[in-house]
Amino acid sequence: MLDADDVRRAVPMPAAVYAVREAFLDLAAGHFVVPQRLSFAGATTLVMTACHTPSSTTVVKTLNLVPGRTPMILGTLVWNTAEGQVVADAVEVTTLRTGAVSGVATDLLAPPSASRLALLGTGAQAADQVRAVAAVRPVRRVAVFGRDPLRTSGFAERLRAEFPEVAVRVAASAADAVSDAEVVCCATSSSTPLFAVDDLPARVHVNAIGSYLPSMRELPAELLATAGCVVVDQVGAALEEAGEVIHAVATGVLDVGELIELGVGFGDAAGGSGADRVQVGWACCSGLGRGPAAR
Repeated sequence: MLDADDVRRAVPMPAAVYAVREAFLDLAAGHFVVPQRLSFAGATTLVMTACHTPSSTTVVKTLNLVPGRTPMILGTLVWNTAEGQVVADAVEVTTLRTGAVSGVATDLLAPPSASRLALLGTGAQAADQVRAVAAVRPVRRVAVFGRDPLRTSGFAERLRAEFPEVAVRVAASAADAVSDAEVVCCATSSSTPLFAVDDLPARVHVNAIGSYLPSMRELPAELLATAGCVVVDQVGAALEEAGEVIHAVATGVLDVGELIELGVGFGDAAGGSGADRVQVGWACCSGLGRGPAAR
């Protein structure tokens, strides 16, 4: 049994980024069976399963979401291997894994020198977004924006304590936060776009991890229409759950054939490590961690 602290001690963020990258490569190679996740009671209960066929290992994760409860999300992960069984706190695994997905996508798509990060959202997923980007890029400045000024201020103080070498500022608005960013991480439950495409610099990489329902949208449709590439965890899952993708496809600004799965993106289709060829990169993965994943 691994509680939240055990999970953190066992898997530092750089190790999580490496493991998730390998998982995406295995996913692209057809080594995973990942059924569409089950959703009950208006998406307040989620059940996710996966099987790694070469090793015959399986995992089942359940999450229960109750807005207003502290903590909002509770859950358990059960991992069965040839050596035995591991039971772990699913919330900690989820935030770690979701952050690591943004780390993988940033490493694939953002310029190697990217040092300016904008973070939109201050909830449970937010800190791991910073940790993951910092694991793959030389982050020197972070601009944070959240709806609650007091909570945002407290979150910024915690980031300063964890990353004393990084200049952390509280932005006046989402547009202010992203205005000079090289990497943007969106970690909210918003149902409307957080910023306009014109608020972004001409060249930027965007990770969007908040949308796990068709009604949720953190990004403007124009961003998907003008992006150098749009990368998702799994195309089928994105078309079922990622509000930004669903809306962009439904309104005709994005063709399904343009979507690139992250594991495939390590090749030339997403520019490989030549992220300077990407005018606007966008990453989307479910904030509630559906499989090995991301854009």
